[in-house]
Amino acid sequence: MCKEESRLRQREKTGVEIESVTAGSLAAKAGISAGDTLISINGNRISDLIDFFFHKDDCALEMEFRKAGRVLLEVPEGGETGISLKHFPVKRCGNRCTFCFVSQLPKGMRKSLYLKDEDYRMSFIYGNYITMANLTDNDKKRIATQRLSPLYISIHSTDDAIRKLLLGNPAAPDIMKDLRFFRDNKLRAHTQIVLCPGINDGKSLAKTISDLYSFYPYVMSIAVVPVGLTAFSKSRLKPVGKEEAADALTIIDRFQKRFRKKHGENIVYGADELYIKAGGVPLPPLSEYGDLPQIENGVGLVPLFMHEAKRIYMHEAKKPGHAAPSGKKYLTFTGTSFYPYLAKFIDKLKKQGHHITPVPVENRFFGPSVTVTGLLTGRDALKSLEDFAPSHDILLVPDTVVREGEDIFLDDVAVTDMEAALGIKSKLISATPQGLLEAVSGEHNE
Repeated sequence: MCKEESRLRQREKTGVEIESVTAGSLAAKAGISAGDTLISINGNRISDLIDFFFHKDDCALEMEFRKAGRVLLEVPEGGETGISLKHFPVKRCGNRCTFCFVSQLPKGMRKSLYLKDEDYRMSFIYGNYITMANLTDNDKKRIATQRLSPLYISIHSTDDAIRKLLLGNPAAPDIMKDLRFFRDNKLRAHTQIVLCPGINDGKSLAKTISDLYSFYPYVMSIAVVPVGLTAFSKSRLKPVGKEEAADALTIIDRFQKRFRKKHGENIVYGADELYIKAGGVPLPPLSEYGDLPQIENGVGLVPLFMHEAKRIYMHEAKKPGHAAPSGKKYLTFTGTSFYPYLAKFIDKLKKQGHHITPVPVENRFFGPSVTVTGLLTGRDALKSLEDFAPSHDILLVPDTVVREGEDIFLDDVAVTDMEAALGIKSKLISATPQGLLEAVSGEHNE
């Protein structure tokens, strides 16, 4: 086969399939339709959504498509193409982390729950954490060229031996070298340390925080989160207890005081769960969390909730009757760790005449050490609620327990299934103070 023929055949394999085309758009008028393939933009080959978004902001576009024949589409500056591309296949993780949540899942659950991604594109778009252990030189070159930053990186330890142990990957590259690459290319990252007692805590934790800080401001934030161990875990890891949580917070607090004095921000943060596990250590005020860079990692969720709850309560006190009680009896639930904070807000709503009963749900499926609301199953919620349901009118289901955009729990129990089993109407609500208040207010229940 000649080189030219080989090149043409390789080119036929490139491109991204079009998922949909907006009616009346430039692409539609050019005869482009779903199932066709976008090959290039201004001569630059397109391999995924990232390439598309990187090149489509050029002043004027010449887009090449593959149909029965080749189609060229010229898009003027500021023009909309009208095409939507299919999502890229996600790159899988090659590590065997000792605390990997996916490896702790039992068999028979939804296939999507077993996906272990290690894709820098998912990190850039959605904030998923990656270890960078599986990046190729071409991946790094692309990250730097297309400025795919910030990324979210699981560090766990800057000690090479400890990190390889936690990742279960003897071939994992030196993370300090990768961080120097980020710094040298002026790329930014949010980082996390999964705290594993006896392995990366104590002096090791302090060294890791100190090492990461040396890359500030390119390392924008550091989150310390306790290892999560389910009842299905085969790991020999110890869970984070009260003493371990308190020790970690002492280390974090020491660094925070130093960082605030020098930079005006904490930089390193303890997950809300660490404060809850420590017992008696108050969560910092919301003002100390900056722009909440790691809220999806459970850092600042409780302070944000309590701040919003206080603001809403004070607003209601100034304007009584603004969100009048509906007269109905509501039932809701949450994980055991968040229950005290939800109950505190609901107690205030009760004083305004609202009738709400919060119920803490113990996680029997994953084990009692898993206390967050987002990992509750429908069956566990049903068991905890069945004695309360007969005396209530409506069950309020926090949206954190279901798949985004759907009403299905982790164990495939639907909200409608729960409604039928309990014999009361169910309503999916935003898991915020405002969402709860709106759900129980008369003006929203007519």
